Amino acid sequence: MNSNSSPIIPENTDVRTCPINPNHWYAVARSCEVKRLPYSIILWHQAIVLYRDQKGIIHALEDRCPHRQVKLSHGSVSGNDLECAYHGWRFNREGKCTFVPYLAEHQKLPSCQIRSYPVLELDGFIWLFPGDEQALKQKSLQPMGVPEWDHLNYIATVSVINCPGHYSFLIENLMDMYHGHLHNNYQAWAAAKLQNLSVEQNRIDAYYEAQSYYRIDKIWSISQLFFPALRRLHPEPLTVSYIYPHWQSTLGQDFKIYCLFCPVHSTYTRAYLIHFTSLEAFWRLHKLPIKFRRFLKNSLFGSAQKILDGLVAQDVEMIAQEQAAYLENSSRKTYELNPTIAQVQKFIREQALCT
Repeated sequence: MNSNSSPIIPENTDVRTCPINPNHWYAVARSCEVKRLPYSIILWHQAIVLYRDQKGIIHALEDRCPHRQVKLSHGSVSGNDLECAYHGWRFNREGKCTFVPYLAEHQKLPSCQIRSYPVLELDGFIWLFPGDEQALKQKSLQPMGVPEWDHLNYIATVSVINCPGHYSFLIENLMDMYHGHLHNNYQAWAAAKLQNLSVEQNRIDAYYEAQSYYRIDKIWSISQLFFPALRRLHPEPLTVSYIYPHWQSTLGQDFKIYCLFCPVHSTYTRAYLIHFTSLEAFWRLHKLPIKFRRFLKNSLFGSAQKILDGLVAQDVEMIAQEQAAYLENSSRKTYELNPTIAQVQKFIREQALCT
């Protein structure tokens, strides 16, 4: 998106209608989701197709054949190009037409061009930059990344969030640790109290003091995740951070969680929630062979799936109600006591103004 053609966003714009700031990297798919066939995604109203070339390198194009405007994601990969299912036209990673099967000798290839997007594969996810490529080069912008993904001391669980609401509802939910009343036995913390709030150019950090049972210092202590009767609460610092456009949280030394955003449009948000359990406390484990530790990490992948999916389902239900209520009457006043939420809303408007 060229900044010269971007819409002007008034400073008092309703946060529930704010667009994303496209000049950031968004997580649009897991690496394992994009295999041999083209893969369709939508990022803030933009239909995009992901595909792998012969070497397995990921590419991203506008999901539209300029010939008849059908979806390229319904086609196939031919060599390093993407082939349209309708007439067999092919397009390279730059979005240029490279082949038309019925082209006559005296005819030239059409000069049509579809948009290509900067795309990277990092830490188990595919990251896409939908904004101004000049800004990308000038500022050397990089994806946030998930460094624990390949780290042998962290066990991962991933839950996909399909949320029928504007992305602001989801990030407010994640930044507000006062809604633990909703989750009962699904959450690892209780009685959160906001201690401090830090606001910088591209991030907000909210520091809470909470009660937690999530201390993984003995093998048996992992059973606390599954058996509430074994849980013993203790004080633990809880930090939640909005690192635009994504979210990150830590609870003590043993808990880390990310939410990677892919807003689809103004009333629908897709995101990936990644939960990490740390094995840092098990020092004897660190002396074992790398292959065994890798096997253990892979074997335990998804071990917190039931808990994570349960949390997501409860939050999505509430956000769906919030979105429905907003659409029914957008002028209805709401009441907020957590200062974090006011900062989040201001931050979203500021980022929208940057488009």
